Amino acid sequence: MQLQDPWQHVYDSMLVPSSNVTGNTTTVFLVGILGLEAAHIWITVPLCFIYMVTVVTNCTNMYVIWIKASLHEPMHLFLCMLALTDLVGSTSVLPKMLYLFWFGSREIDFNTCLTQMFFIHSLSIMESAVLVAMALDHYVAICKPLRCASILTNSVIVKIGCLAVISSVVLMAPLSILAARLPYCKTNIIPHTYCKHMGIVRLACANALIGNIYGLVVALLVMDLDLLFIAMSYAKILLSVLKCAMPPGMAKAFSTCGSHVCVIVLVYIPAFFSFLTHRFGHNAAPYIHILIGNFYILVPPFCNPIVYGVKTKAIQGKVLHLFQRKKGLS
Repeated sequence: MQLQDPWQHVYDSMLVPSSNVTGNTTTVFLVGILGLEAAHIWITVPLCFIYMVTVVTNCTNMYVIWIKASLHEPMHLFLCMLALTDLVGSTSVLPKMLYLFWFGSREIDFNTCLTQMFFIHSLSIMESAVLVAMALDHYVAICKPLRCASILTNSVIVKIGCLAVISSVVLMAPLSILAARLPYCKTNIIPHTYCKHMGIVRLACANALIGNIYGLVVALLVMDLDLLFIAMSYAKILLSVLKCAMPPGMAKAFSTCGSHVCVIVLVYIPAFFSFLTHRFGHNAAPYIHILIGNFYILVPPFCNPIVYGVKTKAIQGKVLHLFQRKKGLS
């Protein structure tokens, strides 16, 4: 038995003749935020601000880490990976969303829609993998400080980055292939601001049960295993700090981990609420689902570089020095 679809009445009202939507669908239409269509133009104001800050702060962090040899350490290299992931994730969603709200351009090529779906979900997996790698770095730095340089060498960091990319692609490729092979003959309208897996497969006129189960298993597996590994790392860090460190050392250790914990909260809590709302919030208005989905996609890339810029004194100092030098030259 299928759960009631909170958007079923929307699909029923938006059905188009079957002669216009076939298994060879080439164009789909994004609706935007259902129920808030009149506010679309005003919503672009915070969206523009979020995107500009996301681009500037993430690019600044990556640039500073790249040019400053003193920042070529595991923690900062992983932070650079996180910034790149956030930047690509925001860019895969926000420009089209702004174009939709500004000009009412709802059309998107079906293959482009599938590509956007692939990037959104694979980058989420990649971001989670980078957070696990950062937890590993904190564990090694605090619990095995004398072996840190020999454990997390540059080659190991490169391998971890490649593994994050490969695992996200391998996990998402079957989902994208399954979605691409479905026949589409119901409608070509997606009541959302971007293309996500559930929004696409709802357009199919065939049973998408296999893809839905696979997507659910991957989401739960990635989130549960990554959170378990992060929790184990911090449990060992906490035990090590409580056993060995004096109060000043404890404060330094907790300060080192503080920004990472903030980012974990920013990434996983919205994802958790998005998952719960989608699976169990069938009485919630459609715009609630859409806003939570947008929050999950857009807010972490906006906040992550700010959190690390404020909490990481090395990056903060290098950024201030960079801007002061440029101001002096001007």
